[in-house]
Amino acid sequence: MAQFVAFAPNVEVNGNTVTAIAAGMGPAALPILAAHGLGNIQPDGWYSQQAWLDAFREIAEGSTASLIDLVAIGMAIPDNASFPPDINTMVAALMSIDVAYHMNHRGGEIGHYQANVISDHQVDLVCGNPYPCDFDYGIVYSMARRFQPKGLCAYVYHDDAAPCRKRGDDSCTYHVIAK
Repeated sequence: MAQFVAFAPNVEVNGNTVTAIAAGMGPAALPILAAHGLGNIQPDGWYSQQAWLDAFREIAEGSTASLIDLVAIGMAIPDNASFPPDINTMVAALMSIDVAYHMNHRGGEIGHYQANVISDHQVDLVCGNPYPCDFDYGIVYSMARRFQPKGLCAYVYHDDAAPCRKRGDDSCTYHVIAK
């Protein structure tokens, strides 16, 4: 599956998560959300994942700033979506992305964020879901930076040699290294 196509037709996303578009893009996101039936989002409501993916597609195809917008939306996810409590390390934070992903979606197959722990300072993530690559980069970057080990800086690298949803593949891989 490529990006922007839900894996199952009945999948829904909770309202808090959907509001990340506006949190990341600001007021420019509101007409895009409204155009896809997402104009009056209630935090505790549930909304069509495909409608949300359609909004992502419009953002991705809309301007030269789309990469920045998608990364910014991804970076807003940890502040808007539900995450497991008691995260206190970079490894735990990156492993929690898949748990949070499943907490904020319902109604069918949604894919995954598979964290492969290499060491206390390196995690590789395979993101197999219908969201845009740049959005996933923002989520991974935000979580890695927020919980990077003291005295180190977390870096996130997209593995260009691995499959990529921008090229129509099923997943993207990110290497997170704190140095």
